[in-house]
Amino acid sequence: MTPLWLNDATVPARLRLTPGLRFDTVVIGGGLTGLVTALLLAESGVEVAVVEGRRLGAGTTGATTGKISLLQGTRAQRIAARHSDRTVAEYVEANRAGQQWLLRYCEEHALPVQRLPALTYAQTEDEIPAVRAELRATRAAGLDTYPVDDLDVPFPFHGAVGLADQAQLDPMALLAMLAADVEAHAAPIFESTIAHGVHHRDNDDLVIDTEHGELAARTIIVATGTPMLDRGGFFARLTAQRSYLTAFRVAEPIRREMFISAGQPTRSLRYVPGRDGDLLLVGGNDHVVGRTGSTSRRVDDLAEWTRTWFPSAEPLQSWSAQDYHPIDELPYAGPLLPGRERILVATGYAKWGLTNGIAAALALAGRINGKPPRWSGALATWRPAEVKAIPSAAQTNSAVALRLSTGWLRMARSGYGPIPTEGCGRVERHGLQPTAVSTVDGKTTEVSAICPHLYGIVRWNDAEKSWDCPLHGSRFAADGTLLDGPATASLPLLSGPAVVPVTDPPRGGPSTVFPEKI
Repeated sequence: MTPLWLNDATVPARLRLTPGLRFDTVVIGGGLTGLVTALLLAESGVEVAVVEGRRLGAGTTGATTGKISLLQGTRAQRIAARHSDRTVAEYVEANRAGQQWLLRYCEEHALPVQRLPALTYAQTEDEIPAVRAELRATRAAGLDTYPVDDLDVPFPFHGAVGLADQAQLDPMALLAMLAADVEAHAAPIFESTIAHGVHHRDNDDLVIDTEHGELAARTIIVATGTPMLDRGGFFARLTAQRSYLTAFRVAEPIRREMFISAGQPTRSLRYVPGRDGDLLLVGGNDHVVGRTGSTSRRVDDLAEWTRTWFPSAEPLQSWSAQDYHPIDELPYAGPLLPGRERILVATGYAKWGLTNGIAAALALAGRINGKPPRWSGALATWRPAEVKAIPSAAQTNSAVALRLSTGWLRMARSGYGPIPTEGCGRVERHGLQPTAVSTVDGKTTEVSAICPHLYGIVRWNDAEKSWDCPLHGSRFAADGTLLDGPATASLPLLSGPAVVPVTDPPRGGPSTVFPEKI
């Protein structure tokens, strides 16, 4: 499942880390927040470097819808339900600052951007109250939103709230330009370098432990989707969500607005300009990572919905993205621990990272340079208002505890089974060892089924051929390679890959290796 944006992306590979280096600031994570933060710091004279675990664009930014909007589904009313009017206004101001910075950057670097309205629409009559509530909340926060009673669209539409002059772009073109700009300011980017942890050195430096050696810094910024450091407990303050997107070629006219539904299942639409004609991008069907049945059915459902309302729709490409929803609805950009400015984090954008991510970068860079934006309090990592989110946190973490116990109980009742067929995976118990067995591209591989973060039992994702942890959203390739955190280590390989034979051979003996907690 490769994002559409990677088809024509020209992003050269960067070298992995050379150990033993030191910088004033090191940014962990080469997505939008990480690159913009690094650029802002480099422009102000800070010696900075970026460390990316995979390739630039391999995370959420490279899989986003590319919408740059201050009207964000039903975000305003959700934030208003937990916070003061002033806080909602500060959140909108933060996103406006992020949007303006991004649009200005694109104009200065001749990056194509389409300016068009954004709409949050009701796909059923039951969603009309949510649309009206979003209109009230956004107007109270200072946005010039307006009601839309009717619109000539082929899909179910029962009114909307709109906001003019928003924007969309190709996120990989943006990342490529940002990366080149960062390096032009003498700030190196190291790819294929997973950070495992951080410790203090005797001279008061912070040292990042990576798979290729140590990297020292005065200040560290963790911009990895969910922080890869457990200190601060951000993994328990976020819910990892996966959503799906498909690009279609259609004969029907495509509206020039960005749409997102006010209710579930989410339906997000935009057009994508192309050399061979415009494409239709449809997204939605989100779920908590590792807590659904067949993920491929969710992809199929998007295609079925699209063909229902656009009969000529021809699916060209499908992919997915991972986002993190904060328990009290506001993003985080600030210290990992209260009162300690040496390690900063940014996370919790709730699927609106093209504005929130840049707002977080502006807040973090301002914090380091001693000039934080006036709205940065709305993105604080530690705020008294989070006390109101305790019921939500309790509900979130009780679900985690349930998945932890049911995963181990299910594993305890399972034993050896037949080799999975192509594209399938299964968790088995081999003696005392929970084992994740899968067959991908004709090769069967066995890895530990225990997530090295907090020991959850992983589940097979049949759409992406990955092992997903239902506790906090860590993901691993079929061969155990780490894809998404908060885990910082891959699943240990137990056996394989082996070519699948015509008949099932006897299994080897069980393994009893349990991974250590990082």
